[in-house]
Amino acid sequence: MTTPASYSAPGAPARKTNVISIVALVVSIIGFTVIGIVLGFIGLNQVKKTGEAGRGLALAAIIIGFVELVLLVIYIIFVVAVVGAASVSSNY
Repeated sequence: MTTPASYSAPGAPARKTNVISIVALVVSIIGFTVIGIVLGFIGLNQVKKTGEAGRGLALAAIIIGFVELVLLVIYIIFVVAVVGAASVSSNY
């Protein structure tokens, strides 16, 4: 007597990754901070609504965008301070 072949249940289908989250991460890494932040929030909102994968990508895009924005502001303040100090010292 032979035993019937046992079949396992098929695996769950892979969740689709949200495209906006991917684009947001790439745009943030490239350096378009504001666009990356906005797209990151849009992607995060879509992930919550649709249940797609990509929440981490959207969060990473938002974090990278804000870090780049803060660094840009610090750089601008530094440049303005150096230029201001150079113009003051050259008047003497």
